[in-house]
Amino acid sequence: MPLIDALPENLKTIHIIGIAGTAMGALAGMLKDAGYEVTGSDTGCYPPMSDYLEGLGIDVMIGFNASNLDHDPDLVVVGNVVRAVYEEAQALIERDLPYCSLPQILGHRYLDQAHSVVVSGTHGKTTTTSITAWLLEAGGLEPGFLIGGVAKNFDRTARAGAGTHFVIEGDEYDTAFFDKRPKFLHYRPNTCILTSVEFDHADIYRDLDHVKESFRALMDILPEDGLLIVRGDDPGAMDVARGAQCEVWTYGPGFAWDGRIDSVDTDRGVMTFTVTRNGEAIGTFESSLVGEHNLYNQVAACAAAFRQGLDAEALAKGFASFQGIRRRQELRGTPGDIAVIDDFAHHPTAVELTLQALRQRFGERRLWAVWEPRSATSRRRVFQDAYASAFGEADLVIIGAPYDQSRIAEDERFSSDELVQALTQRGLDAMTLEDADQIAATLIDRAQPHDVIAVLSNGAFGGLHSKLLEGLAERFEP
Repeated sequence: MPLIDALPENLKTIHIIGIAGTAMGALAGMLKDAGYEVTGSDTGCYPPMSDYLEGLGIDVMIGFNASNLDHDPDLVVVGNVVRAVYEEAQALIERDLPYCSLPQILGHRYLDQAHSVVVSGTHGKTTTTSITAWLLEAGGLEPGFLIGGVAKNFDRTARAGAGTHFVIEGDEYDTAFFDKRPKFLHYRPNTCILTSVEFDHADIYRDLDHVKESFRALMDILPEDGLLIVRGDDPGAMDVARGAQCEVWTYGPGFAWDGRIDSVDTDRGVMTFTVTRNGEAIGTFESSLVGEHNLYNQVAACAAAFRQGLDAEALAKGFASFQGIRRRQELRGTPGDIAVIDDFAHHPTAVELTLQALRQRFGERRLWAVWEPRSATSRRRVFQDAYASAFGEADLVIIGAPYDQSRIAEDERFSSDELVQALTQRGLDAMTLEDADQIAATLIDRAQPHDVIAVLSNGAFGGLHSKLLEGLAERFEP
């Protein structure tokens, strides 16, 4: 049976199946810091995670093989990537070793005694988690955290923390092959931020109502003395929030916690904004996060930090020193005065909001949007029509070929060609290209100084970013 109630007594050795993932590798670091002997396995391990694990003194066993468990660890942590049919997973069950998921060990080891701040929602989780953790850090509270991305202010994606708070990104994806509940149900929320509720993760959810079931379960575990900070103008979030039995703060345009963009410096790439509560200004702040959606991500983080006792001076210090998040509007380079941006956006809402923010950040500069349909949902037809309206802020659009669709029925597959046809009918200059090499060659040939190239993908996109930076530098900076 999986570990549910408590950690094993005299726990010394922990084995992690799927250790090369971002969250699992971060967990390995936390466990090493706590003094445990950690081993791990995965199908492969590459930089930067291979370098990170090597620095921790962890040798990664390659392949999910039964022999990986021959040392009989005291506890096995099973990653979300692991399927029940894998040899190592089957051996784990047969040998009757204690095991659990990443969310479970986080709950037992790090969240039981902490004030848990869970950031949930379809959009904005990584950004809001990052800025909330940094505000508490800058305010001297030394929180623990687990972030589904890399906040540049921290040297890792997770840490135990020395204070009484733990800020965690609450993912609605399922926990493990033996536990199909959402991850966030293990996170013991005291404060919860709910940014939005839309249909996503079409590989595990049937429809929007199915998604809402998971978020309602999260509302059910909020304690009566807890706090829910919810986006007031998001219909899905407000529908779900009705089930909360704790205090509820609403944020967004026209709600109790609101904000306004005072100015955007397109040269420095920073935004000055004011946060208000019940019409009274909490403070005016400057941040490297630009755009209306980031305004409200920061309003939500401000509300959470305010509840924990931070004043305007501490908040201003935190916002001003926040360095941003990798793969969220991240400026990778400017060869030939061409801004190459890396962003994780893949859901149509995220694509639209990201391009709107980039338009606000870069003004009238010519904006290229280059998108890879890679996520489990974007490779399906479920949002085929919605993507046609998501690229409106771009001047030119390149759509890559969908990532592996072999496990998706043909009539359910997303079509890049259909999207390009729809975008062209809307008057956009759009094309589809097969791979990263073709896309890079086209951009290197056609891009001009002062252009902005936004590369949108939740994967590596065939190394497109590096190809662009090298090729553009070679063309413009010989």
